[in-house]
Parts: sequence; structure tokens; C-alpha cells
Amino acid sequence: MVSERGLQVLRAIVQDYVDTREPVGSKAIVERHAFGVSAATIRNDMALLEDEELIAAPHTSSGRVPTDKGYRVFVDHLAEIRPLSPAQRTAISQFLEGSNDLDDVLVRTVRALTQLTGQVAIVQYPSFAKANISHIELVALDGPRVIVIVVTDTGRVSQRLAVLPDDLDETEIARLRAEVSTLLVGKTVREGVARVEERATSPAETTRHERAVAAVLRVVEEELDEFRQDRLVMAGTANLARREADFRGSIYPLLEAIEEQVTLLRLMGEMVADDNGLAASIGRENEAFGLSEASVVASDYDATGARARVGLMGPTRMDYPSNLASVRAVARYLTRLLSDDESNR
Repeated sequence: MVSERGLQVLRAIVQDYVDTREPVGSKAIVERHAFGVSAATIRNDMALLEDEELIAAPHTSSGRVPTDKGYRVFVDHLAEIRPLSPAQRTAISQFLEGSNDLDDVLVRTVRALTQLTGQVAIVQYPSFAKANISHIELVALDGPRVIVIVVTDTGRVSQRLAVLPDDLDETEIARLRAEVSTLLVGKTVREGVARVEERATSPAETTRHERAVAAVLRVVEEELDEFRQDRLVMAGTANLARREADFRGSIYPLLEAIEEQVTLLRLMGEMVADDNGLAASIGRENEAFGLSEASVVASDYDATGARARVGLMGPTRMDYPSNLASVRAVARYLTRLLSDDESNR
């Protein structure tokens, strides 16, 4: 069991090691922090922390560095997450101003977050599988082409070009729109996909109308499948190379995870959040994902009922209080921004 002063010493070691990149000794702690005890007493506290495997000696020097377990105890005992400065908050709001749609919002979000922290920024797309399809629109273009627009009650809008087998007049387009809408509007995205798949198993299309319905539904199915997919937006991969010295081993598994996305999606999905929606997965806690060299911190955000996460990935030697504060602030701003967009529709 670590004493209260032992936790304070651990905090000092984590803070100094993050700031200096150098192993921390008892003399440095006495000089930098007002403990009011001797260096010998601090050495005793450090010995107890080492017995608990919270700190370790990287080599023969007298200094110590936090272990993955030490970082976990440090994060779990953070008294509070300090808020961002007004300047940092202003920078976030200005960076995200003028976002046009969800894709643009999330791209701007990761760019703002990586500039703010110097880490790899990650944002999950919210899953809209449970969203309801609220509107289907067809806009006729020249020839047999139409734009298929799908809208959900969460504000997700997509549009895609469909090429029909035959030219249709306005009356035929209206009939086509009505039939597709009757089939899908009011259904969830998941139910909509099932209905399209069921329709696809019906007998082969023989009339102009049936062929047109089939062509539009193929496009709609592709869009609805995309609504259901878990995806990530990321920025700041170059920061891994700049901070390669902070990793004990190779950064290749991290680069591979960024490229593949599946691993990060699983990790982000399985991280357990606290009562404030904040989560951290540190070092060897990520071993099952092949990312034992990295730490990930994240915060939940809400996209009109569809929850997802915004996070940061970097070395275990990271500024956890600042990074947690950053993801929390960005997640809250993202929630407000998406809620405002929905209320203005």
C-alpha cells in the first residue's frame, strides 16, 4: 500500500521525468518540490515505490523513472484534470469554426488536437446504425443519372450518383422516389440494410421501374453500409518519428496500427471510461493489441445520441494531465458543435 507522501513522491517523479526526460533522484525532488523532509526520507519513499514496481532504475544511476504501473497509479490518483487555458480554448474554437459537415468537423478536430498536444490525434466516427432514415431524395440530372440523397434523424446526410438503366421522366422519377421512401423512411439504418437485402432476393427486374428501383437501392445500400461502419480519423503520425527516443522499442507496431485502424478501433472501443467519460490505457495494458510501447487517452463525445471517442496516442512518457484535459475539452466542444448543427437543421 502506497502512503499519501509516497503518492506525492510518485507524482513528482512522473512530472519531472516528463519535463526533463532524465531519471529523477531524491536530491532533485527535494530541490524542486516542497516536501519539507530530507533527501534520505525521500530515498526511503522511493525504495518503497520501487518495491511496489511503480518506479525503476533504467541503469546504474541513482535516478528512477516511472514504470507503466507507476503511470497507471499516477493517472488513477489524479486529484483533478486542470482546465485548458483561455488561449487554448480560443484556439480550439477558432480552428473548428466554419466546419461544413461531419467529415470536415472530424478532420479539423484531429488537426486541432495534434497541434495542441504534439501527439497522434484520433477521432472515432459515431456509429449511426441505430439512427432512423428520415428522408430519401432523388435529384434528376441529364440522361439516366440521379443523385441519391439519404438523411437520418441524427443529421447525417449523404449523397451519391446513381446511373439508371433507362431514362425516366419526372413522373417516373416521382414514382421511384415514393417507392424507395416507402421501403426505407422511418426504419433504422440496420433495418434499412435488411430491407434492401430482402428486396434484392426478389425475382429479377423486368420493367423500367423495377430496374430503376434496383439501381437506386444498390446505391442506398452502399451508403447505409457506410453509416454502420466504424472508422477513425487521425492526424499527427509524424510526431511518432519526432519522439522515437521516448519509445523503448520500435514504433513500427504503432505505425501499422495507424495504417490498419482495426486495432485502434478495438482498443478505443474497449477502454473503460470513468464517471467523467475519460479513459486511459497505458503501456503494457495495450499488450493484447500489440501496442505495449504506447499509451492512449480518450474522452467520450456525443453526436446527437450516437456516442464515440476522441483520443491521443503517444509514448508512455506523456503529460497525462494535460492530454486528458485536451481530449476532454475537445470532446465537449465537439459535442456542442454537433448539437448546434442538429438544432439548426
